[in-house]
Amino acid sequence: MADIRIHREHELGLAKARKVAAQWAEDVEKNFDMRCRYVEGDYSDTIEFTRSGVNGRLIVAPDHFDLDAKLGFLLGAFRHTIESEIMRNLDKLLAASAKKAPAKKAPAKKAAK
Repeated sequence: MADIRIHREHELGLAKARKVAAQWAEDVEKNFDMRCRYVEGDYSDTIEFTRSGVNGRLIVAPDHFDLDAKLGFLLGAFRHTIESEIMRNLDKLLAASAKKAPAKKAPAKKAAK
């Protein structure tokens, strides 16, 4: 059995990370015939996903995503291709969400006395 582990840092906060994760879940359900179950928590969420030959979870935190997946024997041969596609998709969603986020204001400078 092949394992996939992906970690992505972000600065979205939990509310925006949830939106990115929900879009990711929708995309994998549609494009890869996955079944996803979204479990919302107080400080982080978990998306459990499964289909024949694949099962895993995506942890959605205010400052990062952690994805762990186990591939069955047949899909294990395509591990690198699957991992690359997951990373590309997640990075694309994160980049799009970061563009929508307003720029952070620099702290005001104190006047010299």
